[in-house]
Amino acid sequence: MKKNIHPKYENRTFKCVCGNVIETRSTMDKDTTIEICSNCHPFFTGKQKLVDSAGRVERFRKKYEKNEEPQKDSKKKSAPSSGGQ
Repeated sequence: MKKNIHPKYENRTFKCVCGNVIETRSTMDKDTTIEICSNCHPFFTGKQKLVDSAGRVERFRKKYEKNEEPQKDSKKKSAPSSGGQ
């Protein structure tokens, strides 16, 4: 087997913006800062924030409301031509 082909597996620190520090092992070459972790993520904290998507749906309906009306005859009668001169 070849030697020295795998990256080094060393202790690394992941720091969250909330202040939580996670120490683990990784092949990454430097410590990392993360934006969200299990201590501050709404799914894990139980403090989920409901997003009001009803406003978006209503805006969409208003925007395309006029397109839902039945179309009248789109064929326009053109004036008779003068005979191809």
